[in-house]
Amino acid sequence: MISANNVTYRVGKKALFEDVNIKFTEGNCYGLIGANGAGKSTFLKILDGRLETTKGEIVMTPGQRLSFLEQDHFKYDDYTVMDTVILGNERLYQVMKEKDAIYAKEDFTDEDGIKASELEAEFADMDGWEAESNAAMLLNGLGIDTELHYAMMKDLVGNDKVKVLLAKALFGNPDILLLDEPTNHLDLDAIAWLEEFLINFENTVVVVSHDRYFLNKVCTHTADIDYGKIQLYAGNYDFWFESSQLLIKQMKEANKKKEEKIKELQEFISRFSANASKSKQATSRKRALEKIELETIKPSSRKYPYIDFRPDREIGNEVLTVEGISKTINGEKVLNNISFVLGHDDKVALVGSNEIAKTALFQILSGNMEPDEGTYKWGVTTSQAYFPKDYTKEFDNDYTITDWLMGYSPVKDVTYVRGFLGRMLFAGEDGVKKVKVLSGGEHVRCLLSKMMISGANCLLLDEPTNHLDMESIQALNNGLIKFPGVEMFSCHDHQFIQTTANRIMEILPDGTLLDKITTYDEYLASDEMARKRTVYTAAKEEDDN
Repeated sequence: MISANNVTYRVGKKALFEDVNIKFTEGNCYGLIGANGAGKSTFLKILDGRLETTKGEIVMTPGQRLSFLEQDHFKYDDYTVMDTVILGNERLYQVMKEKDAIYAKEDFTDEDGIKASELEAEFADMDGWEAESNAAMLLNGLGIDTELHYAMMKDLVGNDKVKVLLAKALFGNPDILLLDEPTNHLDLDAIAWLEEFLINFENTVVVVSHDRYFLNKVCTHTADIDYGKIQLYAGNYDFWFESSQLLIKQMKEANKKKEEKIKELQEFISRFSANASKSKQATSRKRALEKIELETIKPSSRKYPYIDFRPDREIGNEVLTVEGISKTINGEKVLNNISFVLGHDDKVALVGSNEIAKTALFQILSGNMEPDEGTYKWGVTTSQAYFPKDYTKEFDNDYTITDWLMGYSPVKDVTYVRGFLGRMLFAGEDGVKKVKVLSGGEHVRCLLSKMMISGANCLLLDEPTNHLDMESIQALNNGLIKFPGVEMFSCHDHQFIQTTANRIMEILPDGTLLDKITTYDEYLASDEMARKRTVYTAAKEEDDN
């Protein structure tokens, strides 16, 4: 158990949290939600002790071990993958190294023998003999190949480092587990594995995530941060949303009835206050009026952008034809003889564990990369807008937001451009901000503004939900659902894919394409075993070679 007692945390003069009281108990998973800037990550760091409270205290059950998902991908570059995971239990790792150092001595003394015996007993109590096999199970579950388990962390690619750090946080059955955006940069199989792990986890979990499906799957409770307070709800994210909306509706209805009563009393007082025979009743009504208090309905601090892609022209029947595209990157054939045809009603989710392969296909179809083999052809009625996964070069300049978007606008009018920026929550003075200093979420909203202003009828989006808060993800989700054109997107948000896509394309480990006209849930249910067999076969063939 871990609790916050009267916790206040100030940044300068601003109180990010004010007199917060909340308890997180064993056997429950708490989804910590709130608008961007509400302090979700900060509160996790306060619980972990990385940040000190301005007032109040964090209390944890004595003797319990807390584990925190770290974000520094370079911190363990000098360690092996296996050692990094076992470092999730620092005392166990320390005992292992002390034992090894003693046994490595050439002049082994009686005192060394006694110390080694004590360490062996402690090691056994912490299930040390199973440490490497337990760590390997976590790594395999998250998709880290066995051959990488003893590699150096510095030799891993970024997404694999993320998985190792997550395995480190999960290692050793911690009593309290704090996870800040654990699904970021995970492939869909790894996310599914993590969901099952947390569903079966018997201790305390507090998790921050922008993935609504993930929160609905794993959370028993929802802790909502708004206006410096944290309100606890029983149930998952959808239950919180429905409950909060119902509460506001009930408060509005109660206020409406009170307002009608106030009006009735005011009219009575106005009519009869000067009438001697009714003066007592009027005075009584006045007292009753003074006692009526309307509920204070404070609107949520959450802000939803308005995302609406409106094509300038209707799309024809011929949209996109891809024939035999192949591409090799860094010696690996990531795309292998891929062919497909898009129709005018297609909304395609591009899935698969190979992020490089998906990005390569998007870059080829957007004209930013040449295939090694094969061709593609867009229809004459089509126009394309592309959201790249890596957009750093796009904002490496001194333009203001308004000037930057003006460069892509067909209408060179400041008012017209600011209208698009306003929909994306860039209001007033925000328009003169330099694009190079914006946050990740602000950069994404700029790029979505660029796509909206283009009037394209074919959208290519490579991981557009990265860096977005939940409100912006929902807005983008809604915008793509009602978009009348063709779209192809990659995303790790299960609910986003399920509610948007009507066609699933998976790039398999050998670079070939599995193409199904179906919803995502139906695809997973019908093809999961086939997909697993394909992955296993490809891995086995590679090992044999």
